[in-house]
Amino acid sequence: MKDSENFSIPPALERVAAGRDSIGTEEFAESIGLEYQTVRRYLSERGDVFGVRPVKIGGRLHWPVSKIAVLLTEGTV
Repeated sequence: MKDSENFSIPPALERVAAGRDSIGTEEFAESIGLEYQTVRRYLSERGDVFGVRPVKIGGRLHWPVSKIAVLLTEGTV
């Protein structure tokens, strides 16, 4: 996995994240161009979605914006 310390957030993702460190599954799905259920299926089958793994907080999945930014800019995490 690549180091995500040096990353730039694409403008569309920056608008969705609105300064947050993580976003919800629906926002993540929209950001990478997948349906919500496809993201859930990939996570269930593979344990990640294109190398991005969520953190479960309070029964909800939170997807790290830094990893999503790396995925969107470099094509891999």
